Amino acid sequence: MKIVPNIISIFRICLVPVFVILYFTDTRDVKYYAVMIYIFAGISDFLDGYIARKFEAQSKLGKLLDPLGDKLMTFTALICITITNFSNKIFLGTVIVFFVKEILMGIGGLILHKKARIELLPANFIGKTSTFVFFVVCAALMLFRAHLSNLVIALMISVAMGLTLIALAVYIHSYIKIMKSLSNKRQDSEENIGEIECNQHSAQDVNETPQ
Repeated sequence: MKIVPNIISIFRICLVPVFVILYFTDTRDVKYYAVMIYIFAGISDFLDGYIARKFEAQSKLGKLLDPLGDKLMTFTALICITITNFSNKIFLGTVIVFFVKEILMGIGGLILHKKARIELLPANFIGKTSTFVFFVVCAALMLFRAHLSNLVIALMISVAMGLTLIALAVYIHSYIKIMKSLSNKRQDSEENIGEIECNQHSAQDVNETPQ
């Protein structure tokens, strides 16, 4: 059971190219299979997290693979939807915002890992809610696109993007808080070292004073 969550995450990543192939197949029934794969990937994302917590099977690799598989599948689905609805510019804007957000979080994660030895910031409630809403919106667009008006589509995407931007703001706040704490600790450490050196010099001067 210790390796099952990682196996599920790797399997979810392997489903990404399968989803793309099925999505762009002309047969309507096959496209439904693509949606089924997308939904299955979402369920597996919940499943591997549940197993990891239930059996205390968290690992460094799992902390990387789980969000990678989730974001890769969601981003791929969003790009596929954008390609087939390229005339609607709101999809292109959504892809750009999603991509920039993930790049910023990735850079922030690398900096935190290098300077604060933090592997990954834990997902917060807003981030999990944003991921779930994005998942539902993408699934709805793939299943019911022909029956949705542009206004409804715009509202759905606006809600998803709003939550995404809030999640990014929360991440940036946590990032700044950690970096400030790290800076304060470094400053305190330097001050303590300075005091120790000053005390050592004072003690040395006392010892060297002629009796």
